[in-house]
Amino acid sequence: MSKVLPWSAALCALLLSSGAHASCGAAFCAINTSWDVQGAWQEPGTRLDLRYEYIRQDQPMTGSRRIAVGEIPGHHDEVETRSSNLVASLDRTLNGDWSIGATLPIVHRGHQHIHNHQGTPLLETWNFTAVGDARVVARRRLASFEDTAGHSIGTAGAIFGVKLPTGRTHVRNPEALLAERSLQPGTGTTDAIVGAYYSHALPLQELSWFAQAALQVPLGFDDGYRPGRQLSLDTGVRYALSDRASLMLQANFVARSRDRGPEAEPQNSGGRSLFLGPGAGYAVTEGVQAYAFLQIPIYQYVNGVQLGMRYALVLGLSSRF
Repeated sequence: MSKVLPWSAALCALLLSSGAHASCGAAFCAINTSWDVQGAWQEPGTRLDLRYEYIRQDQPMTGSRRIAVGEIPGHHDEVETRSSNLVASLDRTLNGDWSIGATLPIVHRGHQHIHNHQGTPLLETWNFTAVGDARVVARRRLASFEDTAGHSIGTAGAIFGVKLPTGRTHVRNPEALLAERSLQPGTGTTDAIVGAYYSHALPLQELSWFAQAALQVPLGFDDGYRPGRQLSLDTGVRYALSDRASLMLQANFVARSRDRGPEAEPQNSGGRSLFLGPGAGYAVTEGVQAYAFLQIPIYQYVNGVQLGMRYALVLGLSSRF
């Protein structure tokens, strides 16, 4: 198994990442599990990645300031959202220049908020498991850079794809109350995804790093709702301790504009966050890699009042066949 990243299938950050902001705290983790786990293979092949992520959001915020539940009165006082996502991705490397991948999440989400109904506080809860929105993304290598001695290898490329409206958008609780659109497992919209990446490997030093930028733009509305545009900026470094073990560190920045439409909550949606994610990987066999990340918010800014993330945990297995 290679210890370095000669070039990357950087699409997984797009495949597996989603909004880190929402009025109710609906979220996916922003960690990129393609670059730092096993890297991409130069020869044609297929990779299956199964990833579990747990995201805890129970800190109400306004701007960058933490507040108590109900400190700023609203129609809904957000209390807590806990998301457990199982994300399956299948990547196919066609050749040294092209690869394509698809991903599908299964979302388990629990949410609580206080509904202030004519001066009477009512606790409302949702707890559901449902399929989320699928994504199909392609990667195109545009250029490679290598010194004559082979001490340094760099690769640049483009990413493009689409998010499909496969997730449900009308989930209700046992009292038949419809969950807010930002809490639903799907957005109902088709989104375009475009991006670019650069990777750099230092084979003799067992070291590699990457940088990636990606933009996700909804192409329309669904039942009066349009999620905000999202910009993701990722960078990370990987150091191979041995043939089997590696240490990783990532920084992930996510900025999202306000949601739009009569079914949206534009005043309480959108924002920007910076996360730091230390991690480790271990080769169970030559073709199977286990990995783990802990993602911690370094900076969070939200519009209006939203739930901030305390931490996220990512555990996964990646297999090539």
